[in-house]
Amino acid sequence: MLVNLSIRDVVLIDRLDLEFQPGLCALTGETGAGKSILLDALGLSLGARADARLVRKDAAQAVVTAGFHVGPGHPVEPLVSEHGIDGLEDGLVLRRVLGSDGRSRAYINDQPVSVSLLRRVGEALVEIHGQFESQRLLDPSPHRELLDAFGGLEPMTGDTKTAHGDWRRAADLRSEAEARLEAARRDEEFLRHAVDELEAIEPRAGEEEELAERRMFLMNSEKLMEALNAAGTELGAGNASRGVEDSLRVVVRQLERVADKADGRLDEVIATLDRALSDVTEGQALLERAVSDLDLDPRRLEEVEERLFALRALARKHQCTVDDLAPLLEDMAAKLAAMDDGADGIIQLAREEEQARERFRDAVNRLSAARTEAAARLDEGVAGELDPLRLGKARFQTRVEALEEDDWGENGGDRVCFEVATNPGMPPGPLNKIASGGELSRFMLALKVVLAQADPVPTLVFDEVDSGVSGAVSAAVGERLAHLASSVQVLVLTHSPQVAARGGYHWRVSKSSSDVGTRTSVEVLDVNERTEEIARMLAGARVTDEARAAAESLLLGTTA
Repeated sequence: MLVNLSIRDVVLIDRLDLEFQPGLCALTGETGAGKSILLDALGLSLGARADARLVRKDAAQAVVTAGFHVGPGHPVEPLVSEHGIDGLEDGLVLRRVLGSDGRSRAYINDQPVSVSLLRRVGEALVEIHGQFESQRLLDPSPHRELLDAFGGLEPMTGDTKTAHGDWRRAADLRSEAEARLEAARRDEEFLRHAVDELEAIEPRAGEEEELAERRMFLMNSEKLMEALNAAGTELGAGNASRGVEDSLRVVVRQLERVADKADGRLDEVIATLDRALSDVTEGQALLERAVSDLDLDPRRLEEVEERLFALRALARKHQCTVDDLAPLLEDMAAKLAAMDDGADGIIQLAREEEQARERFRDAVNRLSAARTEAAARLDEGVAGELDPLRLGKARFQTRVEALEEDDWGENGGDRVCFEVATNPGMPPGPLNKIASGGELSRFMLALKVVLAQADPVPTLVFDEVDSGVSGAVSAAVGERLAHLASSVQVLVLTHSPQVAARGGYHWRVSKSSSDVGTRTSVEVLDVNERTEEIARMLAGARVTDEARAAAESLLLGTTA
């Protein structure tokens, strides 16, 4: 609800700070006192179109700040959170700064925002109904949502939204499968040739590195053989008469013959030479084995190079690495397998899509039937409010129009529109096309009374909703405003004493002139001041005791 309104330098208002309460607030005052200025200032803070003429004469700028308390779960929460606006737990503060050059700036919780966002937030917080305009309900776009809330259809709308999402996902899966199959079939010849080619070579991960190392070895095998042969020659014939092994064996035998005469001095020498003889013997055996294992067949090098180059050529062809060829083969083979099985898979996906579509159809049809029933109850409720408001000959109709199935969506298959016929026999039409200014405000009041629990807008403003009606109708208007104010905050600008007497609190708007100019001010009236104001509204310029008595009777009657 609206908590406070701060106005600076707007037309005849230089400085005004207002604190609001829940319930019904009546604003009265003589014609021209400045009640419309208050509405213009409030509208400015809510994102209404800015006009430089609203800036007070000789002032550089006008500033209007409106503070709101926002209850948990209000639809405005995701809207402001989406734009990164914090501090909702402390309420919302909407501020508009309008320069004398006509340029304006908008803020929400002191964060600069666009005027369009300020307007969207403002429309979710306050709804203004005037004689010739009604901001929100004249637009058919929220009518469906209001009807659903009135009928308590949120569970059904949730089921419909879920069913629509399930159907769309099933349709997307089937569509994607068909696209993959179509693409695979376009490339079928290429895929089969590529798979045959890859299967023939049987690539495996890490093979390129192994082949490269093997190729390098084979390319150097001739030099290796020469080195091995030379080493073998040296070991086998270290000098002209014998090899290293024979020489070591002769030396060991000669030393062993005289070892017992050396008093142990040759023991370590003989042991070391024995070990050397053993190592040389083993080294000769390993060298001979390496020579025998060395593959000098030139055809082997050709085979290794042929496979290595073939793998690299395939990798270039498919624009991947050699190690990626094996996974590529698996992927292509899987696509061919999917192509072979794809038709059956698509049939199954199409069956699941149709089942999901049927569930969506059922949800839409149930929701449509429930909307039709709720529309009848809404029409009946509004009809009960029209006669006391001198609209007894008028007819209100909630039109629930079935859409073509191709136009169904997550909100179901209906278009909802509130319509009226002001005269018997006339076809109903949109509210803003059929109803006159005074009728429109009363239609809005009747509709608001019935929709009070369903509409999330917490603050309603009615500008002279009682214009042009008699005392009995004014009393009915006041009664309905008071009833409406038990659910939402209501501000009414009125010239009717019957309506003003229904207010939970009462403000008087007045205008005064002095040497510094003309100024508009607002006074909060106490009980005696309120009686005097209502008496003035009853009697005119000269307030009589009879008028005061009538005012007291009105106030007493509203509290009885």
